[in-house]
Amino acid sequence: MKKIYKQIAILFVVILTISFVGPHSTEAKTLKLKAESAILVDAGTGKILYSKNPDVSLPPASMTKMMTEYLVLEAIDKREINWDSTTQISDYSYSISADPSFSGIGLTQDKDYTVEELYHAMAINSDNAATIALAELIAGSEGEFVKMMNKKAEEMGLTEFKFVNSSGLDNESLGKNHPEGTDPKGVNLLSARSAALLAYHLINDYPEALEISSIPEIEFDGKMITNWNWMLPHNSVNFKQFYYEGIDGLKTGYTDLAGYCFTGTAERNGKRLISVVMKTDSEATRFKETIKLMDYGYNNFEDVELFSKGYQIKDESTLPVIKGKDKTVDIEIKDAIVIPIKKGTEDKYSLTYKLDKKKLTDSGELEAPVKKGEKIGTAELVYDGDDLGYIVESEKQQVDVITKDSVEKSNWFMLMLRAIGEFFSNLFSSIVDMIKGWFN
Repeated sequence: MKKIYKQIAILFVVILTISFVGPHSTEAKTLKLKAESAILVDAGTGKILYSKNPDVSLPPASMTKMMTEYLVLEAIDKREINWDSTTQISDYSYSISADPSFSGIGLTQDKDYTVEELYHAMAINSDNAATIALAELIAGSEGEFVKMMNKKAEEMGLTEFKFVNSSGLDNESLGKNHPEGTDPKGVNLLSARSAALLAYHLINDYPEALEISSIPEIEFDGKMITNWNWMLPHNSVNFKQFYYEGIDGLKTGYTDLAGYCFTGTAERNGKRLISVVMKTDSEATRFKETIKLMDYGYNNFEDVELFSKGYQIKDESTLPVIKGKDKTVDIEIKDAIVIPIKKGTEDKYSLTYKLDKKKLTDSGELEAPVKKGEKIGTAELVYDGDDLGYIVESEKQQVDVITKDSVEKSNWFMLMLRAIGEFFSNLFSSIVDMIKGWFN
């Protein structure tokens, strides 16, 4: 009987624990994502919240179009083109649109299409021919556009990438039309980390991209085209199971080689996350796995002010000053440090100062005059544990260390008196030490 009571008690504890944890309190180790590679990033700070094989280069399929979108928006920003600029469909892009295996929207020749129309077709319906038409408009040919893509990837700091065309199709599918200067059998490649970094730049540099990527469906050339992102608020009953509050982008992708992939982004209560899943086995799976990632981010992380503006590190907050009216000056951090952290890990963070040696004398002092708020170094955030780092290295959490007050330079007379006083003080100390030595 006691054994039965014991088993019931254990079962009760297990049930109570499950109830307390709740269905969405997912730990990273229990995600078990059905994706070859994945990453989750805080879009505000660039902090990586989760990763699985993030540096493996894989075909991104139509997620490639995020780079084409960026370059189109950049060209508009530079006023090289505008939304009302028009172009016609070349024989190459028409052949892609007319091929039923590429599921195009059916572009026609001898007709003017605006940049806005083609961008909508590309970003919402992932149309390959519209993408190629935009590439040709901006660079003259897709081959020249590919050079721009790779150059921009380097500027962004992408680490694992190779662009061979603007659409994400395999070059072999393009046949004789593969972009000049690229491998006829070439394939675009991105890691999950690089895809997230590309998305990070796209939505931070050109947030208007989200206004378009969040459109579930739109009329194009007299017919409705649908967004492949099932997580948006579609009217279709079949898609409602994938709807996720706050999702407003960003880009799906599929080829036989790439499998099903998706770069998603959502914003809830002012907090935006970016997720990437690569090489999943179905359209549904890529969205289910994205939901897991987003739930993990929103339920397990919170923005916390770890160190407030003016914080002073204990035992390191005072610097000696020479030739000044004051002999020391306090130093502090210029701005507060606020980052997303896993709940309950505040105590694992600390700050370390790195002072600018050019600001100090050889003996580690500041020389008066010293201005209030003068930058004399940086304070860097240190985490006692496994830290996944940041998607952008320059975003690593550090703040300026500044002087809390000003220190005026002392006049020559006071400096002389101080020097005399220090001389006799040192002399007296030497004499005392000498006398002590005699008696010891």
